[in-house]
Amino acid sequence: MNLGLAVPDFARPQSMTEAVRLLAEGRRRMLAGGTDLYPGAGPQLSGPMLDLGGLPEMSSIETGAGLRIGAAVPWTAIADAKLPVACRVMQQAARQVGGRQVQAAGTIGGNLCNASPAADGVPPLLALEAEVELISVRGTRRLPLQGFLLGPRRTALQPDEMLAAVVIPDAALRGRSAFVKLGARSHLVISIAMVAARVVVEGGRIRETAIAVGSCSPVAVRLPAVEAALVGAAVKDAVDRVRAADVQAALSPIDDVRATAEYRRAAAVELVRRALAEALA
Repeated sequence: MNLGLAVPDFARPQSMTEAVRLLAEGRRRMLAGGTDLYPGAGPQLSGPMLDLGGLPEMSSIETGAGLRIGAAVPWTAIADAKLPVACRVMQQAARQVGGRQVQAAGTIGGNLCNASPAADGVPPLLALEAEVELISVRGTRRLPLQGFLLGPRRTALQPDEMLAAVVIPDAALRGRSAFVKLGARSHLVISIAMVAARVVVEGGRIRETAIAVGSCSPVAVRLPAVEAALVGAAVKDAVDRVRAADVQAALSPIDDVRATAEYRRAAAVELVRRALAEALA
């Protein structure tokens, strides 16, 4: 299919060694699903391109000591995979990233590297304590996802690095979870606010919890005060433990075409309660 785009110096490496060598030779724009890259390119893609579609290591989901998801894995594969119950939060989000065509092409790594404040994949991965695996000719390093996302369209990725995988530690694959998203309509919508919640329950009480909110700050954030208040709470009392002040203290929303900051603050409180209730149900 001819998209009418001039693509200079296009490379499609067949191994990770070749891919990082090409990156070390000079900055390249990386292409996986292209669902963010193509719409933002205008009449033509500029600069040398690196197509990641030929790297099998980046297109698989591996279990073992935790969960490793290759950066080029599309959302449909995540949604359809047989994963631990705790990953339901991520699979729910995978079914709400754009429409079916976007879900089939768009990748988890692209969603993170695009670093949109409204990226649907980020709150679930924060709730799952995710780390990112970054690779270059200098070697491999891991960062907590919260440390990788620096702000709108800003990440800690160095010019000679690429995001190879998302890693969820075994300890975070416990409990139950839920993802709740608010938009102007039910599908094909950019979030006004969204919440991911994961809880571990023992003996009718919450032993541990992780709650993250997206679209209400420059990057999605965890809610430490809310999480601390929930530990030890009886399941039947948990939703009542969520204080509006604790939720809103962690957020810094803006006014934009989708909602006001005030509306986002109020919505976030309600969505936290709904996500928690669904995870506990």
